Amino acid sequence: MQALDLLLNRSSYNKLICPAPEGEQLTQILKAGMRAPDHGNLSPWQFIVFKDKGLNDLGEIYAEAAEQDALSADKIEKAKNMPSRAPLVIAVIAKVQAEHKIPEIEQVIAAGCCVQAMQMAAVAQGFQGIWRTGAYAYHPHVKKQFKLAEQDLIVGYLYLGTAENEAPIKPEKDLSAHLQYW
Repeated sequence: MQALDLLLNRSSYNKLICPAPEGEQLTQILKAGMRAPDHGNLSPWQFIVFKDKGLNDLGEIYAEAAEQDALSADKIEKAKNMPSRAPLVIAVIAKVQAEHKIPEIEQVIAAGCCVQAMQMAAVAQGFQGIWRTGAYAYHPHVKKQFKLAEQDLIVGYLYLGTAENEAPIKPEKDLSAHLQYW
């Protein structure tokens, strides 16, 4: 797949089945994340890969967080099953160095760029995925279970797998509504 075609036709897709990327394919996805723009060369990110039993463990963490929030039994069960929507989930964490000369927002943006690069690397290899956040990207229990520092942020979960059906391409957006020349 040509890089420009990939970028101009990017679309998230959430109906994901096996197989998921593994071995060299997964390594290439993670390496693509490592090439994200990074002011100061801090590499302010961490990846946690969940597959197989790890998906169940992630679901348990989500369910515990839901229980802490006193959610209904149905919502706790839904939280527990969230990671099973794909055969592979990668949590991407911004490992923020507070009070560094590189502003914290730039460190977080760099970690966000990792997610984009990894999703594009997955699609380029024939897989599909979706970048998700939601309550469990911001929940203190999840951060604690991931052993994150106070200043660290979960910038998202990249759900990856094989598209169950042909992934639809989003309609092109009107560039002129988002563009100014000075």
